[in-house]
Amino acid sequence: MRQWTIDAFADRPFMGNPACVVEPFEVWPADGWMQALAMENNQSETAFLRRTADSARFDLRWFTPAMEVDLCGHATLAAGAALMTEIDPELGAVSFETRSGLLTVRKASEGFEMDLPADPPRLTGPVEGLAEALGVEPVEVWAGRYLVAILPDAAAVRGCAPDFKALGRLQGEAGESGQVVIAALSDQEGADVVDRFFGPGCGIDEDPATGSAHCILAPLYADRLGRPVISFRQVYPGRGAVFETEVAGDRVLIRGQAITVIESRLRLQP
Repeated sequence: MRQWTIDAFADRPFMGNPACVVEPFEVWPADGWMQALAMENNQSETAFLRRTADSARFDLRWFTPAMEVDLCGHATLAAGAALMTEIDPELGAVSFETRSGLLTVRKASEGFEMDLPADPPRLTGPVEGLAEALGVEPVEVWAGRYLVAILPDAAAVRGCAPDFKALGRLQGEAGESGQVVIAALSDQEGADVVDRFFGPGCGIDEDPATGSAHCILAPLYADRLGRPVISFRQVYPGRGAVFETEVAGDRVLIRGQAITVIESRLRLQP
């Protein structure tokens, strides 16, 4: 059984966010086996696929080293890239049945385009302990699936050194606890917004590239900047990831590249 490690939202190897994608199954393995393999891989997500009667449609599940999650954008992009470049290059688009509904990945002029549900956030009041956990006072706090802290400027985003243990206890009005996005307008060409994602609540202190976070940020900044297409740079120290988003009604189109860096063969069967 083959497995690929793919850098998602990367414009070159060793950038973006690596995800492991396992060759599609005919029948789901036991949940414990998938969780154990995700822990062994020790990437932020491992994507597991199951075939359906349609050769371009798959069931998709995502596991962090600690738990199964409801949505993972970068591992969805990686799964699409594995199917359309490593398994069947004739495919131009694939769809996935997931806990978050039907998701689609298609080939684009440069890389791939995902179609994900938008998660427009709502403005909330201050969250007790958030400024102390981040080490900086947010200008605004919004809530969707995750908390979103708008910081004073891009330098504050890059320089943020949070207390992850404290962040892991926070939720406010967000749908999930211990997961916080920070963002600010960019101070450099090539991106409108810079951001980072901290996820100690799901076992990941900081994620290098987070598609689900941009389902929240895309409608927020599309409204703020008055246009549907926004460019983002997730400024994880030492890597960095590049996103282009387009708000289309209640969906967000997220575009980015994906680069296969490892092909491996598992010496075990579920």
